[in-house]
Amino acid sequence: MGEVLDRIDQFPEFDPHQHYALTIADAELTEVERNARTAVHVDDIELDGDVVGSQRARIGREPPDLLLATPESLEVMLVSRRLDHRAFFANLRTVIVDELHAFAGDDRGWHLLAVLARIAHLAGWDMQRIGLSATIGNPQELIDWLCASGKSPRCVINPPSPDDIEPDVQLDYVGSLPNAAVVISRLHRGEKRLVFCDSRARVEELAVELRQRGVDTFVSHSSLSHDARRQAEAAFAEATDCVIVATSTLELGIDVGDLDRVIQIDAPYTVASFLQRLGRSGRRRGQRRNCLFLTTSDEVLLRAAGLLHLWKQGYVEPIMLPPLPYHILAQQLMALALQEGGIGCVTWRDWVGSVPAFAQMSPEQINAIIQHMVDRGTVFEENGILAMGHAGEREFSYRNFMELFSVFTSPPLVSVYYGQSEIGQVHELTFQLKDEGPTVLTLAGRGWVVNHIDWPRRRAYVEATDLAGRTRWVGASQPVHLELCQAVAEVLGGAESAVNLSKRAHTKLQEARADHPWVKKGSTALIRRQSGAVGWWNFAGRLLNAALAEHFRRLGMEASSDQAQVDFPANADLRAIRSAIQQLLSEAAPISAVLPEQHGLPEPKFSACVPDHLLTQMRACRMDPSSALEVLHAQGCRVLHVP
Repeated sequence: MGEVLDRIDQFPEFDPHQHYALTIADAELTEVERNARTAVHVDDIELDGDVVGSQRARIGREPPDLLLATPESLEVMLVSRRLDHRAFFANLRTVIVDELHAFAGDDRGWHLLAVLARIAHLAGWDMQRIGLSATIGNPQELIDWLCASGKSPRCVINPPSPDDIEPDVQLDYVGSLPNAAVVISRLHRGEKRLVFCDSRARVEELAVELRQRGVDTFVSHSSLSHDARRQAEAAFAEATDCVIVATSTLELGIDVGDLDRVIQIDAPYTVASFLQRLGRSGRRRGQRRNCLFLTTSDEVLLRAAGLLHLWKQGYVEPIMLPPLPYHILAQQLMALALQEGGIGCVTWRDWVGSVPAFAQMSPEQINAIIQHMVDRGTVFEENGILAMGHAGEREFSYRNFMELFSVFTSPPLVSVYYGQSEIGQVHELTFQLKDEGPTVLTLAGRGWVVNHIDWPRRRAYVEATDLAGRTRWVGASQPVHLELCQAVAEVLGGAESAVNLSKRAHTKLQEARADHPWVKKGSTALIRRQSGAVGWWNFAGRLLNAALAEHFRRLGMEASSDQAQVDFPANADLRAIRSAIQQLLSEAAPISAVLPEQHGLPEPKFSACVPDHLLTQMRACRMDPSSALEVLHAQGCRVLHVP
């Protein structure tokens, strides 16, 4: 990031006293702030409807080198009636999007492009756009996406890494989280270790286990309060013999000082995520990047082995831009109506019509969305002008329309307070997990007994305790994509290990191969066991197999599914199943047309603003399995009987 800032500062047209740059990110950009002459972090300002007056005045008096923001905080600023938008953004010349892949892969990316288009419209010109990422498999496509309809030259800068030292990556099997804590407590004493878990609950559980074993442990995840998270990260950066346990919040560019070791509990779901985590180590000259995988189950051991197999082959997932974001268009129409006090049914295109996804929508689709919003009262139309309707105000006006400013749904959270200090937030279901006696939860790696819950204000007041607690968060599970599932099949089929295996991991891997002798690279297998149960082992992933199972059910066959197979009961007709599979693969049937309602894709936040037929079209398009079916078609299907 520092090098990019240096380059920007050298541009002859960039005068920090006349122009400023906007940096958009998910994380605190401490390195940006150190390299900037002045920087204002919008997310450190109270944004409950409007930027605080003193902060707003300071920005106006002292133009910053950088304005650090998220798409959501920019949306708040655009809608604020206390801010002179045109004056505020008049000198903006450069937009830097840090960790570009984190935005482009979901609807938040379309929200970002729409917000940038509105800012460009206010400023009167488009800004230079710079996207930063170390883990993109299709950079040219992403730069074209980021630049949208801009006509300026564009290029991908991808210099070779100066570090040619082979990373030290090891794969171990420990069987449980407490066992992982034992290994961490005994290995690499005297060093700073960053440990990744892929859920907040696992982070908390592991932190408790480590502290019980005398390990100096810190915690970082998104549900801790800003102060608690920053205090933990600062303390870890200054310490030596310690561990910080984190979710993907520390996967990005937050500076926690020099690290000695990176440890991964179980495995991430993408090579890109692994590369981000691996890159947190080895930053000192001459030090090797390193990562130790500690897997806690047979299934995750295979996923880790498959992930590392892909990594060694040089594979990084291409970022898939979510198609047909009809609900984001609906959100932008409402935001523009608030921003401008009403927006024309046609003139909205002047603001966000350049966003590629919106530009590709047909007039019929757009008119259907607008008419649907008018019919349900989300907006009302008068003389060609759209304004917020009664239904829209009822749904989104809470806390000055804060629910309208983000495109993701926030779960029902309760803030946890120790005295006047906020520790973090937990899901309200946490308070339904108690047995006899008071509720005890775990947060920041410590136990807390709940004394009182203020439900109207959604606050829980707690005291410290040595008792073990349970905490609940609700998040969408991540599906294993086709390439990773196929890599797992290759590992089971005998592919050589890409990294160093511990004796435990080697033994478990050999046992898994012995349990799946029918798995061979480049082919699927229809298996009937002696019990009579039938399984089509295709390693196609959870989403596609869920659609395939629904397809078979509509043919009158009982079927269920998981990541690796579609299951049929013991009384299933093997010939009928084989015939259905062959027909399916030979015709490349449009499975997207028979997707079940619960197919694993999250419900869009503003889906109520979109007609049902367009929602169905969007879901089908976003889970188009045609490429996966082509892979299965090329593999064919063997029929086997196994013990």
